[in-house]
Amino acid sequence: MSRAFLAILKRDLTLAARAGGGGELALVFFLTIVVLVPFALGPDLNLLSRIGPAILWLGALLSMLIGLDRLFQGDEEDGSLDLIRGSALPLELAVVAKALAYWLTTGLPLALAAPLLGLLVALPGEAMLPVAATLLVGTPALSFIGAAGAALTAGLRRGGLILPVLVAPLTIPVLIFGVSSANSAVGGTIPFLTPFLIMCALSLAAIVIGTIAAAAALRQAE
Repeated sequence: MSRAFLAILKRDLTLAARAGGGGELALVFFLTIVVLVPFALGPDLNLLSRIGPAILWLGALLSMLIGLDRLFQGDEEDGSLDLIRGSALPLELAVVAKALAYWLTTGLPLALAAPLLGLLVALPGEAMLPVAATLLVGTPALSFIGAAGAALTAGLRRGGLILPVLVAPLTIPVLIFGVSSANSAVGGTIPFLTPFLIMCALSLAAIVIGTIAAAAALRQAE
């Protein structure tokens, strides 16, 4: 069973590396947002520093929505999803493998790039690592919430247009506590750990609920 899990994980990582349009595209989109917003706001560095964590979080959220429609749709089109459904591996573990691969190729690079891109939004040096930590902990929640939405739209011809509408409202709690904990790292009025730990709990809940919901949606689509 663990071999099947690792096989799905390895396959999705290999496909993402070959396609060159998953994590790389999300990273370029993330960079584009972080570069464009300071131009729109003007030369007010105090304002930019104050809203910098929100820019990074919003950029990460939008970047992760880009490739979500292909999470299960590609497997549905080439028949791989039928093989996964018919295998001995529980569908929930297959969902975990695919969502984990998506996070490794999309969410993790965004979190690792956050300290560098923080320079573009005038983040203070001491806030770079805490802000990156909020993205590191929060982006798995975005992956698994997105997996549930991707599973619901896997069989739809134009599901990619519906997916962001389904997923975006569900990510609001993660966005709120992600930005709140990142703002605390910059010098907010509440301790950093309070919203950070709530966001950790949200991520754990999203992993469990998102996995169950995605597996149920894939079974219904048979």
